[in-house]
Amino acid sequence: MTSLPIGSDADLAWVRQRVRQTAAELGFGLVQQTKLVTAASELARNTLVHGGGGHMEITPLGDGHAPGLRLSFADCGPGIRDIDLAMTDGYTTGIGLGRGLSGTRRLVNEFSVDSRPGQGTTVTVTAWVSGLPSPRGAG
Repeated sequence: MTSLPIGSDADLAWVRQRVRQTAAELGFGLVQQTKLVTAASELARNTLVHGGGGHMEITPLGDGHAPGLRLSFADCGPGIRDIDLAMTDGYTTGIGLGRGLSGTRRLVNEFSVDSRPGQGTTVTVTAWVSGLPSPRGAG
């Protein structure tokens, strides 16, 4: 596992670069890499803009069958008051296209949000090289 800070626009570029590099090393194809980088970019921007900054943990996974990659984005911001609403297609805080969390969920194999108002948010996504969840879990 590697942790990268998210505190500026420059950090967003570094997150995208590190995700693409790690995904390529694990054997993800170009389309899968692009989906992961897109998801990471959206979640890192949310961490910065809505959470006031935080960090991303990037964890290569392997269980002997298919390699995978877990990305976890955490902040100590205001949290998400209504996760169900935030996950709705078209929902926006007024500065986006309304494709953020719901769109990100469609780019990965596994997606979870843990948020507590006033305490922050952690969004964790996992993708497997095969495109399917690992038969034995997270490795």
